[in-house]
Amino acid sequence: MKAQSYEKEIEEYRKTIKTQLEQDAYGPLRKENVQYLSYFPADKKYVVEAKVNYLFNEPSFRMPTYDGTSNEYKRFALLEFELNGEKTTLTAYQSVSLLQNPKYKDYLFLPFLDLTNGEETYGGGRYIELDASTIKDNKIVIDFNKAYNPYCAYSSGYRCPQPPAENTIYQKILAGEKKYVGPKNERPVNKNMAQGFTDKEKAIILSGDKESKMHVYQVTDEKELAVLRTPSQDVKVDDPLLEILEKRMLLTVQDPDHPGVGIAAPQVGVNKNLIWVQRFDKAGEPFEFYINPKIIWRSKLTRLGAEGCLSIPDRRENVKRSYAIRLQYWDKKGNIIEENIEGFTAVIFQHEVDHLYGILYPDRLEEQEKNPDVPLNDKIQFSINPQAVRP
Repeated sequence: MKAQSYEKEIEEYRKTIKTQLEQDAYGPLRKENVQYLSYFPADKKYVVEAKVNYLFNEPSFRMPTYDGTSNEYKRFALLEFELNGEKTTLTAYQSVSLLQNPKYKDYLFLPFLDLTNGEETYGGGRYIELDASTIKDNKIVIDFNKAYNPYCAYSSGYRCPQPPAENTIYQKILAGEKKYVGPKNERPVNKNMAQGFTDKEKAIILSGDKESKMHVYQVTDEKELAVLRTPSQDVKVDDPLLEILEKRMLLTVQDPDHPGVGIAAPQVGVNKNLIWVQRFDKAGEPFEFYINPKIIWRSKLTRLGAEGCLSIPDRRENVKRSYAIRLQYWDKKGNIIEENIEGFTAVIFQHEVDHLYGILYPDRLEEQEKNPDVPLNDKIQFSINPQAVRP
């Protein structure tokens, strides 16, 4: 392929991306900000052929995201190649959730870090998408000219995976998309994505009346664990079964035999974004119901506190959580509400919202073991009124 025709190909590729972003009303960039996208000149030396070393029987793992949650992935293969005279190995991943859709059976995710991050390119690394069907003779082509920024570079509200440390390239990759320098957006809420309950969920909701509590799914049951591990979806606020589920979930979390301070819909077999939380930060400490909640900001300051879970019997451990959060949710009329929450109540929200992403608190324990924090005991001191102390 001649250099001129290759440059034309990359130019058309980037033009297509810009057009798609301009036409997506709910995308990460407003139409007027697409002009701020910038790229390195197309350079064929950043097109490499990699040897594919398949990885078999790999367990799934949770790749942390920049919004403080995580997504489930599997390591697919090690890709070995030489770039600018240096031998490099990157890992290609498969998204566990996308594997459920036959359309994405060949989709490979290649996130990476390099020495341009934070200077010429986005500080959180960049992504490349690969197609497993293009692997021939155990080789695949990687084109770094098609490297792009995570949506988090342009807008808040996205769950962008953090490239694992094993995917660090110890040289400058002067190819693909450069750092975005335009205005940062807040992701618009697409209410059209909200769904009604599935037939299976309807049967669970209608298995009892408004005065009966529900069965709490347990991690000790494989089928129930699969539900607890499945990411949930936004629900329509006008669904007629919402009120019944709301009341039955409240009875369940307030069960005198197994009381809790919060519960999420997946814990009763319904993969919809719904939670009950006890508001210890309000007079009377009421339980409140939240529709389609999202945590759109988390403080860097964290606190360590004991947590248990209605779905995980006989365990209680210290978990590290953000001290303060900003919560976004829908009211029953579909209006979008936001509020700042801190302290123990913020911890409950983080625990319950995690359930909506298929994240259980032991996953957080694994994270905190890998990422120890710097204690601030000698730098900051918190206190509380004695009358507010809770056991």
